[in-house]
Amino acid sequence: MTFDANDLVLSLPLLCLTLAGVILLLLDAFSRVVLVGREHHLKMPAETSEAVAVPPPGSRNYLMPVTVLFLLATLAIIVWQAGTLPETPVLIYRGMLQIDRFGLFVSGVCVLAATLGVISAPSFLRAHRMEFGEFYALVVFSLAGMVILIQAADLVSVFLGIETMSLGAYVLTGSWRRSPRSSEAAMKYFLVGAFVSGLLIYGIALIYGMTETTSLVDIKRAAMSRGAAPLFYVGWMLLLVSFAFKLGVVPFHMWAPDTYEGAPTPVTGFMMSCIKAAGFAGLIRLLQGTLPMLARDPFTGWTFVLSWLAVLTMSLGNLAALKQDNVKRMLAYSSISHAGYLLVGVVSLGTVGEPARGPLLFYLASYALTVVASMGVVAWVGADERGEERVRLADWAGLAKREPMAALLMTVSLLSLGGFPPTAGFFGKFYLFQAALGESKLLWLILVAIANSLVSVYYYLRVITAMYFRDPPPHPATTPIQSTAMRIGVLVTTLLVLGIGMFPGFLSALCAQAKF
Repeated sequence: MTFDANDLVLSLPLLCLTLAGVILLLLDAFSRVVLVGREHHLKMPAETSEAVAVPPPGSRNYLMPVTVLFLLATLAIIVWQAGTLPETPVLIYRGMLQIDRFGLFVSGVCVLAATLGVISAPSFLRAHRMEFGEFYALVVFSLAGMVILIQAADLVSVFLGIETMSLGAYVLTGSWRRSPRSSEAAMKYFLVGAFVSGLLIYGIALIYGMTETTSLVDIKRAAMSRGAAPLFYVGWMLLLVSFAFKLGVVPFHMWAPDTYEGAPTPVTGFMMSCIKAAGFAGLIRLLQGTLPMLARDPFTGWTFVLSWLAVLTMSLGNLAALKQDNVKRMLAYSSISHAGYLLVGVVSLGTVGEPARGPLLFYLASYALTVVASMGVVAWVGADERGEERVRLADWAGLAKREPMAALLMTVSLLSLGGFPPTAGFFGKFYLFQAALGESKLLWLILVAIANSLVSVYYYLRVITAMYFRDPPPHPATTPIQSTAMRIGVLVTTLLVLGIGMFPGFLSALCAQAKF
């Protein structure tokens, strides 16, 4: 395969992320380590006290600013490309990737969310005695996979993007080596991911066998001109199931709560925001390429399947979150329910058409930023003397008296997730439901979504009530992380959530311009 210099220029965000990952790996490889007894490093019995090489506390702190600089450079390139890109999409690398404003917008959201999340990472890693430099390289490489998936114009690049994105996430999930829950979460995530990869490959093989191509444009053309065989629809169903697994859509969600709870909190925020945004962008690209030849009626075709998946996902996610006393696990089930709301946007995109694209992207961006803010506060709240997270609701009692800023920022994030004004989450749901009402047959789906939103208010308010209206324990075991960088990161993210809620016009205009 050959390509020209224009391909390199148009793929600069992807190349910048790849270069950043390589440089971060090299910087970490040549960083200083010291030899310590294993009992001091892992708190294990003295009889297993052979010396191990570990980084001194804080010795990897410089990797965070370097990562942030690379991510900001990537974001600047994306903004520059969006301003200079022609109206018509541009295919690069022989049709493997498609550069358009839709892909640039979602890529920019992922990079921005990752940047804000990375800022809180050093303090969390150091506080929980799991400091390692590969964290930053894995985040960047995973972001590179997201860009490939978001801009994919071929089923082969869809597979490459998903696998590149997932491989980094597997390792990041299990990176908390001292935590059995982290290892269990990584194993569950990896096994499900391996199974999903098999389904994805099989689905691609069936589609290729029926159409003799893997290009999304050629697949659409072949299916419309020759008609689609039953195996073609079986292949697309396998692809849909694969994306449902990756997005945590009910009934393919069984891995998500344990994985989100067991992973280190910065990784959980990264997965719930960036990976979910990239996954939905890839799903939208796939369905946009096939919806013109499929039934758009909400009671037939793909939109019918997605409508009921949305109902199941919203309902089960919210009902399961109601009984959670673990804040992190509650937010995990909340993430599942928000996947249902996003599916409502996908359904409306398939029925209403172009007017629903902007509201769907608005919701995607506002949700990603809100999740980063909420998980940043979870990381901020602290650890006990053993380095374990304090995520029980009882640990958050009286947080407003001990850490008023953390309680305030968490309150704003929870209100945004619940859809309260004047936050980004309110306008995200308002625009999404308003767009779906463009098709009268979707009224039942909107009513179900509104009912689920009301249910979610209960468990969000439980956390706020505990923080403000419960007395703190006499001798709190939680020691909040004292980190200026973490506080700045969470504060900036929360201000963005509030700013979008107060002035939604700017983001709404950007979303309206993000076309295929």
